[in-house]
Amino acid sequence: MTFDSTAKEIIKSHILIVDDHPFIIQGYKNAITRYNPKEYDFFIEQANDCKSAYDIITNPETLDFDIAFLDISMPSYDEKGIFSGEDLAKLLNEYMPNCKIILLTMYTELLKIRTIIDNINPLGLVIKNDLTFDELLFGFDKVINNETYYSQSIQKMIDHSEQETIEIDLFDKQILFHISKGTKTKDIPQYVPISLEAIEKRKLNLKKILDIKDETDIELVREAKNRGLLF
Repeated sequence: MTFDSTAKEIIKSHILIVDDHPFIIQGYKNAITRYNPKEYDFFIEQANDCKSAYDIITNPETLDFDIAFLDISMPSYDEKGIFSGEDLAKLLNEYMPNCKIILLTMYTELLKIRTIIDNINPLGLVIKNDLTFDELLFGFDKVINNETYYSQSIQKMIDHSEQETIEIDLFDKQILFHISKGTKTKDIPQYVPISLEAIEKRKLNLKKILDIKDETDIELVREAKNRGLLF
């Protein structure tokens, strides 16, 4: 029997997947187990809500996770103040600071994406609609090799916002806020101390600088949120 001294040692990796949709968890598993099977042996644990994930993470018998996939929107665990995948990410940072975190979301608003990056700074951040089998493997490869991975839509939003920074004043922000809450334009002067004519001019100017052709306010609100101008 000959011994191959060049053979690579199998790397054991502990993975956590938290999502409230079993078929999505299975999709992640299918992709992960196909990643370099000659080099990696993956042990995968799963949870389908914040409570079950909390119990796994805080269990003193749980071995540290190397990578965690966390869906942001999931059934909460109110008793422990765990309301989302973001809270689970903070918990992981506390219990297992070396765990590489991949957050997955359906959110497509720039302000929310920036908040996630600022508060959590995950190594991976993915909009679920961007995911394909190949894209998941690509992102997983980036993260397992300590590289940051943002999915296509997120990267486009960030690049666009950095190229074109828009400054608006307090009145514009107040107008956008009240429009987003369904307030009719004619009623906004009750809340913003400028004339109806000034408000209408400001709305037209906002649509111009945001390059909005739609005459309704729906697109104005949507684009303002995408640009981080509206909470």
